[in-house]
Amino acid sequence: MAELTYKALLRKTEAKEKSLARNAEGVKKAAATIQHLAQDTASDADALGAKSVDRDSLAECQDLVNAIRGVSEGAMAYAAKTADTAKAAKAAADQARTTHAGFQEHFDRSDVTDLDKVSRDWFEQE
Repeated sequence: MAELTYKALLRKTEAKEKSLARNAEGVKKAAATIQHLAQDTASDADALGAKSVDRDSLAECQDLVNAIRGVSEGAMAYAAKTADTAKAAKAAADQARTTHAGFQEHFDRSDVTDLDKVSRDWFEQE
């Protein structure tokens, strides 16, 4: 079984927090790019309409615009959820610090050198 210490817990929760925050930012940028493409395609559709292009071609272009906008909206919603997940990971890291930092501080100040040999009673001391 892997050893779970306060420092390992903190390292893992902070790494997950940073990873999720980066992911959320990347998804947000991708969603903005997709939105920009949707706007460009809509402009192209308007230009086609102004040049009296046949209705079928214009309808296909409008369908493409609607599809791209749908993808953009989905990506934006996903970005919002990943940002929420990143906030939850930050809360978990904060909770790890709040809940377990006292144990680590107490252990660091003590003369104990091997955590495996410490009895549970030691952790209950003030």
